Order: sequence, then structure tokens, then C-alpha cells
Amino acid sequence: MRAGFPDFRLGSVLATSFTGTLSERHGDSVERIPTPQRLIDWLAVNGLAVDSCTAAQLDLARELRESIHAAATAAAVRDPLPASAVQVINDRSAQGRAAAVLTADGERRWRLGSASRVEDALSVIAADAVHIIAGERDGKLALCASPTCRAAFFDTSQSRTRKWCDMNTCGNRQKKARFHANQRKNPTSAK
Repeated sequence: MRAGFPDFRLGSVLATSFTGTLSERHGDSVERIPTPQRLIDWLAVNGLAVDSCTAAQLDLARELRESIHAAATAAAVRDPLPASAVQVINDRSAQGRAAAVLTADGERRWRLGSASRVEDALSVIAADAVHIIAGERDGKLALCASPTCRAAFFDTSQSRTRKWCDMNTCGNRQKKARFHANQRKNPTSAK
């Protein structure tokens, strides 16, 4: 990744990975797309390469990210979906020109409009959000158990009991904290 910026946290579900571009929402938040170029970088890493991005398009992306997060969080806790978030997701989904195409390897890829606009890429992310929030994919929405994170993620584990948005960050941090707390309680057990 580009020097000076935090690494992207990439997952297997596009919409929830996109919400992860702002992490530690209940602690010292980390903005992973602080500039238009970083949004271009994130989109490229996720197979949605665009030619350019303006500050206004970055604002649209962040508005979509927060709307997906709000709707996914509501869905995960079985609350009604916020109407404003639903409206933004629907608007972004309808405003792009993207097509799903099949590769020779039998995989689905996205072909953006001829100008490769940010709006086309955002429509793909919004459509993915619609699929997961509507329950059309095998898995369930959940919230990270880390009290500083609380990211929405899509759990596709067999038991659907995953606790962390990312085991290498949130899960590891929580397990270390639990280990150190146990060491303070029982100092003789470390021997």
C-alpha cells in the first residue's frame, strides 16, 4: 500500500469490506480512504479500477460506506433499516453502469462503464450491500465483538458464530487482552 496510509483490511464480501475503510469506529477511528487517490487504490484492489476520483466522488463513496454500515448494523441486530441509509444504497445502486461478466475461468468479474467512473464502482458495492442485507447470500450479518470496532461483517462460517470482523486484528487484540488480564489475576499460572 502507499506509504503513510494504513493498510486496507480486505475481506471476501465487497460491501462489508468497503465499510471497513473506516475502522475502530468506537475508539480512535482509522480512515483508510482519506484521499481520492486512496479510494482509487481500494477500488483497484477490489477489481473495480477507475480512471480518476474527485473530492465530490470521495464524499459520495463515504456517504455510501456509512449508509451500508448503518443498514448492515441494523440488520445484524434485527432493527428496522434506517430509511435514509436505504435511500442512499438504492440511489447508488441505480446510478451506475456496471455489468457482471463471466471470465474464461468461470468467475464473475465486474465491467464498469466505458469511462470507468467512481459512480459505476459504487453501484457494484451498493448492489452487493442489497444482496447481503436482503439475506440473498448464504451467511449472516454480525457485528464485531471488539468494543472499539463494532464493524458489520458477513459471517459465512459453517456455524455462523464468528465473533470478529478480522481475526488478525480485532480477534488477536481481544485474545491478547484476555490473556494479559488472566496473567494479572493468576500470576503463578504463567510458570
